[in-house]
Amino acid sequence: MPVRILHCADLHLDSPFEALPADKARIRRQEQRALLDRIADIAEEQRVQLVLLAGDLLDSAASYYETQEVLYRTFSRIKADIFIAPGNHDYYCPKSPYASMKFPDNVHIFTSPLIGCFTLPELGCRVWGAGFNDVQSRPLLTGFRVPDRNEDPKGGYLDLMVLHGDLTGDVYNHIREADIAASNLHYLALGHIHTFNGVKKAGNTYYAYPGCPEGRGFDETGEKGILTGTVDKSGCNLEFIPTSSRRYDICAVDVTGASDIFAAVAAALPAGAGRDICRVILTGETDGTPDLARLYEALSDRFFHTTIQDMTRPARDIWADAGDDTLRGIFIRRLKEKYDAADDSEKDLIVRAVRYGLSALDNREEYEA
Repeated sequence: MPVRILHCADLHLDSPFEALPADKARIRRQEQRALLDRIADIAEEQRVQLVLLAGDLLDSAASYYETQEVLYRTFSRIKADIFIAPGNHDYYCPKSPYASMKFPDNVHIFTSPLIGCFTLPELGCRVWGAGFNDVQSRPLLTGFRVPDRNEDPKGGYLDLMVLHGDLTGDVYNHIREADIAASNLHYLALGHIHTFNGVKKAGNTYYAYPGCPEGRGFDETGEKGILTGTVDKSGCNLEFIPTSSRRYDICAVDVTGASDIFAAVAAALPAGAGRDICRVILTGETDGTPDLARLYEALSDRFFHTTIQDMTRPARDIWADAGDDTLRGIFIRRLKEKYDAADDSEKDLIVRAVRYGLSALDNREEYEA
C-alpha cells in the first residue's frame, strides 16, 4: 500500500539574514514562519500521511518565542504524523529548543545519534531516523540495514528513514551511496544540501534532498521547495513543489558600449522579480566609473532588496600596442593586418581572437568579446 509523504528540510527558521537591513531581515523571518502554514496547506491538499523533516528546522538554539508558537499551531493542524531528525544547526541536547519546546502528539523527534524506529501498523510502515547531538556527527548510516524484514518485496513493512547528512563531506554525518544501497530502505529522506537535484537510487533504495524551501542568500538562488507524493515497495513518485515567497537572483549585465547603464541593466533584469532579492553585477568595459549610487537609487524600488557589484574594466583599444617591438606587439600587428583585409563577417571573429590572445598573454580572465 503506498504512503503519501511530504519531505522537507533546511527551513532554518529564525535565520539572522545578516546581509539585509534589520527591518527587511525581520520581514524575512516572518515570511519563514508563514512558510510553515504553506507547508501545512500542502499537506492537507495532498492528503499527506507522513511528514519527514530532515534537519535544520531551526537555524540555531536562539529560537524566538513567536516561532515556537507558530510551530505548535501549524503542527497541530497537520493530520499526519511528523518525524524530525535534528541536524547540525538544530542538534538535540539538553539546552536545545527541542528539549524545552512543546509539540503536539503527532510530532516525533529522533533525539539520539543511534538509529531508532517508529512503527505505524495502520500504514504498514516503519520510520527510521537519528539526530545530531552536536554541530558535527560521525557517519550514522554506516553498518545499518533494515532488520527482520521479509526479503520478498511484497511482504513486510514499508521502511522509510529521515536523516540529516552529507554525501560529499566528512564531518556532517558523511553518507556513502554504498551505505544507502546496503540499508535495504525503500526511501531515505535527506537534508543538509540546499538544492534539489532529483530523486536518485542506490541499490534498491530511493533517496533525495528536497533542498531548502526558502532561499536565504545568494548561495541559494533559484526556485526552492519541498517534495510530496507516494512511496511504496516498488518505488516512489515524488513531485517538487515550489514554496519560496521570494527568490535570490544574480543578474550579470555586460555594459560594454552602453551609453545609458541604467537602461542596459533595466533591459536585462528578469521579468516579474519585484518581490525578489537581486544582485546586479556589472561586467564589460566602460569609459568611466559607473555611478553605483545613482543606479542603486534607480533600482531600489524594483526589488525587495538590491545589491550592485561593479566588475567592469576600463575600455581599451585592443590595437594600442601594435607598434611595440615585443611578442605582444607582433601578435597584435599580424591580427590587425588580417582585420584590415577582412570583410565584415570575419572582423568580429578576429577581434575575439585578439581579446582571447591578450588574455592568455596577460594571464587574465578572457576579455569580453
